[in-house]
Amino acid sequence: MTRVAHVMAGAVNGGAELFFERLCLALQAAGEDVLPVIRRDAARAARLRAGGLPPAQLGFGTALDLLTRPRLAGLLGRFAPRVVVAWMNRANIHTPRGDWALVGRLGGYYDLRHYRRCDHLVGNTRGIVGWLRAQGWADARTHYLPNFVADFAATPPAADLPAGGKLLLGLGRLHSDKGFDLAIRALPRLPGTVLAIAGDGPERDDLQALARREGVAGRVHFLGWRHDAGALLRAADLFVCSSRIEPLGNIVIEAWSAGCPVVAAAAAGPAELLRDGSDGSVVPVEDPAALAEGIAALLDDATRRTAFAQAGRARFEAEFAAAPVVARWRGFLAGVAG
Repeated sequence: MTRVAHVMAGAVNGGAELFFERLCLALQAAGEDVLPVIRRDAARAARLRAGGLPPAQLGFGTALDLLTRPRLAGLLGRFAPRVVVAWMNRANIHTPRGDWALVGRLGGYYDLRHYRRCDHLVGNTRGIVGWLRAQGWADARTHYLPNFVADFAATPPAADLPAGGKLLLGLGRLHSDKGFDLAIRALPRLPGTVLAIAGDGPERDDLQALARREGVAGRVHFLGWRHDAGALLRAADLFVCSSRIEPLGNIVIEAWSAGCPVVAAAAAGPAELLRDGSDGSVVPVEDPAALAEGIAALLDDATRRTAFAQAGRARFEAEFAAAPVVARWRGFLAGVAG
């Protein structure tokens, strides 16, 4: 058993934040002694508490926040962890050194000045780990530990999705990085298809206006934030990841879990995950025509869609299900705890 504190100062919604919750609960269930420390968030605290793991909550403000670091130091001193994992920039800024191994967990290509005090760095893609080593971090101090997602194989499909054609699904924050504008621009080339986008964010109004300009407003449905990704994926004919920037792509792994075939733009994460032509289709970034072509080719070939879904599901079970990923994390924690 390893005594470990996980420190998360992230946003209300986000892939890293949700994986933090899953990992903390899974490590506790596997027998580790876990202290989750979070930025104040009633909903996240309630989910962790419901799993039997009540979190400590702190402010995690900007550089002017002079209270979080000493309070966190007190919490960690009382808990006495062997390992502290600080997730992303803000947690690393506030987490003190102490009588523990300090691990910085990165889900992207972040400013490494925030991680100078860390003993080890964890990246959730091989690309991130390669980049860390190129920045001068030793191989022995950089580690690839993938995310896991829920197993959606037995999840009933959502019953409230729009009808009227083949259903394409996009998931994520409505931000330019996610490239939902590219999916909307692809839609005029895809008659008989409907695009449902589950998420919210600053680009919602602009995306709705774009759908009107492209003449597809009646075929683009904005679902808002949803907490039933598995049910949505189980109902969709195809999952479309049109991101310009996607360091990992939890959403691709979720689609594999649900047995939903994937077409993705070749951002860093999906390009690393997907084996083009085997467990998904990869198209160029920033190319609505290529995206439409990739979607149409799969929609026209049910046998290929089935093969992609089965191959993706096999990848999920072997590499990204809870059991193999938690086993890797437990081995890593035991190793760095000394």
